[in-house]
Amino acid sequence: MEDVAKGNRSPALWLKVITMLLLVLCVCCAEIPHRENKHRQVRLQVTDNHVIIRNGIVEVTIENPSGYLTGIRYKKVNNILEGRHRSDNRGYWDIISDHCPMDRLVTKNFKVITRTDEIVELSFTKKWNSTTDYHKTVPLNIDKRFIVRRGVPGLYMYGIFEREEDFPDASMDHIRIAFKLREDRFRFMALSDSRQRIMPSTDDRSSSRARTLAFKEAVVLTNPSDPQLKGEVDDKYQYSTENKDNKLHGWISDDDAVGFWIITPSSEFRAGGPHKQGLTSHPGATSLCMLVTAHYAGKDFDTTYKKGEHWKKVFGPAFIYLNSASSSNDHRKTLWMDAKRQLNEEIESWPYNFTRSQDFPHAEQRGEVSGQLLVRDRYTDKGLVPAQSAFVVLAAPGDAGSWQRDGKGYQFWTQADTNGHFDIKNVRPGEYNLYAWVHGFIGDYKLDLNITIQPGNKISLGTLIYDPPRNGPTLWEIGIPDRTASEFFIPEPDPMLVNSLCLDEADKYRQYGLWDRYSDIYSHSDLVYTIGTSNYSQDWFFAHVPRNVRNNTLRPTTWQIKYNLQEITKTGTYTLQLALASASFAEVQVRFNDPDAVRPHFTTRRIGYDNAVARHGIHGIFRLYSIEVTGNRFEKGENTIFLTQSRSKGAFNAVMYDYIRLEGPVTGKDQGNTFGDKDVEVYKISRAYIVRSNNAPPIAWGLPRVRLLSTMRKRG
Repeated sequence: MEDVAKGNRSPALWLKVITMLLLVLCVCCAEIPHRENKHRQVRLQVTDNHVIIRNGIVEVTIENPSGYLTGIRYKKVNNILEGRHRSDNRGYWDIISDHCPMDRLVTKNFKVITRTDEIVELSFTKKWNSTTDYHKTVPLNIDKRFIVRRGVPGLYMYGIFEREEDFPDASMDHIRIAFKLREDRFRFMALSDSRQRIMPSTDDRSSSRARTLAFKEAVVLTNPSDPQLKGEVDDKYQYSTENKDNKLHGWISDDDAVGFWIITPSSEFRAGGPHKQGLTSHPGATSLCMLVTAHYAGKDFDTTYKKGEHWKKVFGPAFIYLNSASSSNDHRKTLWMDAKRQLNEEIESWPYNFTRSQDFPHAEQRGEVSGQLLVRDRYTDKGLVPAQSAFVVLAAPGDAGSWQRDGKGYQFWTQADTNGHFDIKNVRPGEYNLYAWVHGFIGDYKLDLNITIQPGNKISLGTLIYDPPRNGPTLWEIGIPDRTASEFFIPEPDPMLVNSLCLDEADKYRQYGLWDRYSDIYSHSDLVYTIGTSNYSQDWFFAHVPRNVRNNTLRPTTWQIKYNLQEITKTGTYTLQLALASASFAEVQVRFNDPDAVRPHFTTRRIGYDNAVARHGIHGIFRLYSIEVTGNRFEKGENTIFLTQSRSKGAFNAVMYDYIRLEGPVTGKDQGNTFGDKDVEVYKISRAYIVRSNNAPPIAWGLPRVRLLSTMRKRG
């Protein structure tokens, strides 16, 4: 190029320059999706039966006044949605409730909120009527909003739902927006950089082409239309993801090089915290924008609304983004990377300033909370350490850890940096508690202070101290306190029951039928783990499940932890910290050195509804039990703890352990009572002595007291 600038115009050099320019042009055409005309104005057409919004890029058709999304025209695709379906089965909101099994939120009124050359916002509403709607629809006032903006290839959707005080009791276990795309075009699904594949069709899952496995959602494809899928397992729960990661997913039409994406730039309206799992996309070219879901939690998740309780919440906006690329062998990557770019743009724009509902506050109407969290783990020599990468949550006031069961309120969370600093921005006005949990430490942190957010507030909490549960020095431990069972042994699946999307080591736990592998590996006796010899990543099965002894006859299983104690304080109090990552219709009984004792030293009683094992999750609801035991139950030398999962009515009666630790008795000065810096406010956990049981007396069967996290007490 320098030669050209100097006047060297040899034919060979010019040919080289032209070739380079052509290569650059080809790369640009291959990697950059076609950019649409951004100068067309937004236009609205209203008829008796439909409302149509056009901006020169997309054409959106909504049924009037039901509020069903019936058509999306983009590029050469006349309708992205499945036109063979009825109008109420293409793009729709729905709620699954005990009051009404599935309410698709049909509305009765239509109103134009904003209509300019730059933006159109529409509202479809319905007021619940106890006379005409009782037991027919969820007792809920509905306002469904649609927004199309100038130059934007897609549409924004959000909902404003309200329950008045005189509405009857109801539960709303699942709230979502569903999209059914054209199956003849959209066959390629993308959930993340590593979770992408060609998907089976609805017909591929029919009885003539597939065999149903242990439950209707799971099938093995025996005669799919695409031969490369033959023999694979398909189950929609294998495509679940956590709230914190559920920001972008969608489908690609290879024939048209067109992508359909659900972008969720904020999870403030989602419930259950950053680790709550939910569905995404699944076969049938179906995409779900999950807003509330009881999956992976069950009845422990609070989605029950009582008469006399006023409730109002804004769900969304979510952005339905459409993109296109020039047809090439790499168009899938091009579309996915462009969708990720768009996600970043939407996150930067949050909270949106173009919505016209007073119930959705813009940035200047929100607040901010910041601080630093440190951890002081007693009986260690580390002193104060930063709560590195801690998840810090602002949620409705409640007990420590209540955020993971909250299905109603707004939640705002972030991760602390390496020094434990956190900054939660764009918080809606309201009253909150601050919660946190820290990787590598058990328990839940809660600041015993109600935080009131007002428009424009910036609240600095200063330095906070978390004292995780500990009653003595560590004698031994199994696992990592991370609220999952991912560090434990996850077996290889049955080679005849594999989903190729789950072959990556990080997704291995999503494979079907792993619960059955326990009976294959431990066919004659149960798991025995020896402290100092065994390795939890190889020798501790990820789920404590029943054992299939013969012909689907299930039996309870008892795991053993063997360990050596050279010194015993007979009058001292030891503590077994038992952290569970999941529980489903299960019961863990604990016995010390006596497997035949009729009454266990401790039992959780029947706990859990999360069904995480069946739904291919590696965790559900977190639980922590601090079990106190006197030293006279131990022997000098070899000891054994027996963990019995006593429920075996079904293969999915199970728990997953997060972490187990045996602590020695208190000796010397309580290290948790010392702190040198008088300028730092200290918040210290107080532990309530309770036993979680179904209306049982506080001390049942002579069981020991169980310490569970409760509230934070300010000391200073």
